[in-house]
Amino acid sequence: MLKISDLKVNYGYVKALKGVSLEVKEGSIVTILGANGAGKSTTLKSISGIVPATEGEIEFMGQSIKKLSPEEIVSLGVVQCPEGRRIFPQFSVEENLRIGAFGRRKNIKNINDDYERVYDYFPKLKERKDQVAGTLSGGEQQMLAIARGLMANPKIFLLDEPSLGLAPIVVKEIFGIIEDINKAGVTILLVEQNAFQASKIADYVYVIETGNIVISGTKEEVISNENIKKSYLGA
Repeated sequence: MLKISDLKVNYGYVKALKGVSLEVKEGSIVTILGANGAGKSTTLKSISGIVPATEGEIEFMGQSIKKLSPEEIVSLGVVQCPEGRRIFPQFSVEENLRIGAFGRRKNIKNINDDYERVYDYFPKLKERKDQVAGTLSGGEQQMLAIARGLMANPKIFLLDEPSLGLAPIVVKEIFGIIEDINKAGVTILLVEQNAFQASKIADYVYVIETGNIVISGTKEEVISNENIKKSYLGA
């Protein structure tokens, strides 16, 4: 579904990505693990067209999307849930969801159906649909960020650090919902520092360090790697 080949990204003189290559099969959950500054978020931003690629290729469903605008990329079904939630705190929960569906605004009936689908995943949000988003708890705000992304009707959902700053019990709930979203037919590309939770639900794992993929494999292969155990799993 998604193929990245020798992707390089520079921020001025800083080489953020030095030749990243990875693939995401349709229907799978693929996780990118790595420390802060390794290049995880830059990879997602490049896929979404937010950060331009210096070199390399990005293909979605066999089509190059490297030179498309972010709006065009979203319209193809490539949707990102950014790090740090980035909800609109002054708007209500339902208004945030409506903004997520903005690119589909000409198809009101499907959008109305999707409200109910999203509220099935996140019943807490339905209870708070008229509440100002900025007054939600951290976990509820993360749920809202994911729900807003779902309102764009993704074929592949790029999730950037969904566990960041959340209590362990909330993290477990969020990852359970991500699995449910995947089972409903949405392909997932997940960026995470929480290696334990992320690797548990992944079909395939890439580990990125200083702009390079250094290890890749099935979750069993990566979890059994001694270097990964020491660096990311505390073993």
